[in-house]
Amino acid sequence: MGWKETAEPVLTRMPTVQRPEGHVPFKRKLTWTAGVLVLYFFLTNVTLYGVNTSTDLFGQFRSLLAGAQGSVLHLGIGPIVTASIVLQLLGGADLLGLDTNDPRDQVLYQGLQKLLVVVMICLTGLPMVFVGGFFQPEQALAAALGSTMAVQWLIFGQIFVGAILILFMDEIVSKWGVGSGIGLFIIAGVSQSLVGGFISPGMEGQTGIIPQWIAIITGSAQNVPSLLTGEGIQFLLFDGGSLLALATTLFIFAIVVYAESVRVEIPLSHARVKGARGRFPVKLIYASVLPMILVRALQANIQFLGRILDSQLGGLPAWLGNYSGGQPTSGFFYYLAPIQQPGDWMWWAGGPAATHEAWQVLLRVAVDLGFMVVGGAIFAIFWVETTDMGPEATAKQIQNSGMQIPGFRQNTGVIEKVMERYIPQVTVLGGALVGLLAVMANMLGTIGAVSGTGLLLTVSITYKLYEEIAEEQLMEMHPMMREMFGG
Repeated sequence: MGWKETAEPVLTRMPTVQRPEGHVPFKRKLTWTAGVLVLYFFLTNVTLYGVNTSTDLFGQFRSLLAGAQGSVLHLGIGPIVTASIVLQLLGGADLLGLDTNDPRDQVLYQGLQKLLVVVMICLTGLPMVFVGGFFQPEQALAAALGSTMAVQWLIFGQIFVGAILILFMDEIVSKWGVGSGIGLFIIAGVSQSLVGGFISPGMEGQTGIIPQWIAIITGSAQNVPSLLTGEGIQFLLFDGGSLLALATTLFIFAIVVYAESVRVEIPLSHARVKGARGRFPVKLIYASVLPMILVRALQANIQFLGRILDSQLGGLPAWLGNYSGGQPTSGFFYYLAPIQQPGDWMWWAGGPAATHEAWQVLLRVAVDLGFMVVGGAIFAIFWVETTDMGPEATAKQIQNSGMQIPGFRQNTGVIEKVMERYIPQVTVLGGALVGLLAVMANMLGTIGAVSGTGLLLTVSITYKLYEEIAEEQLMEMHPMMREMFGG
């Protein structure tokens, strides 16, 4: 008896959101999507009961993980993404033996993913609450309940419920709404930071670029140096005027939209319907930007492990790293920490990098760049293969639709060979390009201190959401188009 037969009774009974039996009208899809979005914003503002103070372990990855510190959604989409990494690696090594085209294996795959998410919630939340001491329980409540451990279990229970809610909210959007829940939550979190970076009045110590420039122009800004000096230029480019962050943000928007439109179009014609022609587009960012979530989540888990080890061992060996203020300052974990802002690598500008030698900073930049470029290419390949976007799966889809490539025999093997000329190369190139853009955006800074990966994801997901909404509207206007799009 294989593992599938052994695990089937458990995996097939995992709670799931039922798929709609028929067509869901576009307005109802928008209603479900908007309802889940409102619930998400509500939950990010529900603080954990029984917590006095909390340390944000994922502060530098917060916009990417779509959670909120100290709320019931403290873990965000982290467990879902980590479970996806595990499944990607297992699937890429062909250790699961699951055929996603088989309905039975699809149910097992979805059940296995949910089970892994529950495991990851426990592996992430339990050390955070009980081992790391990153949540300080309220002593008054601990005295009332009889022990501090009771409060810790209460805190973990709230985190667990919040993570499970995000899992099913994602499933509701995927089956009953527009787009995916994970993408929607990332857009919501990053957009909130972007809007704050533009118009925040400075009530929480961060003034938006628009109020800041109004203050500079009207002369009411404080401690503004002469703009003709080197100090004045630095003021305009960085913290004061934020011109470099604005230029980087606009550049990333433009380059991602442009990259989404760059494609190789393979001509297609219908084998039996004369004159019926089409094109199969192989976009430059063929695997989308979503594999970047997996790369950054892997980095976040490595940093999380370092923080846990440091807090429990009372310090790490020098080669592993030293911590100050919860951030690595040397060693292995320092070089694997991603660059998040210009001050992390501009050692001459007096930021955090000024305490390190130039070669140490450059080595950290090189490691981060290599990790993102190579990791982006590898995870893009895994993503394409596990989502049936590879040459073999694409050839079968084209063959089943009755289309063929003009000048070639109508054969799956022939179509696959043609696809192999483009898809693998474009996948690697697109994944590496996205990794390069993410690091560059972090190094130059963005409006609202949004991470480069978060900004890339937001632009790309928004673009694809626009395309999906346009497709939904087209099918709503012409019901017969639903058959062409699969229903």
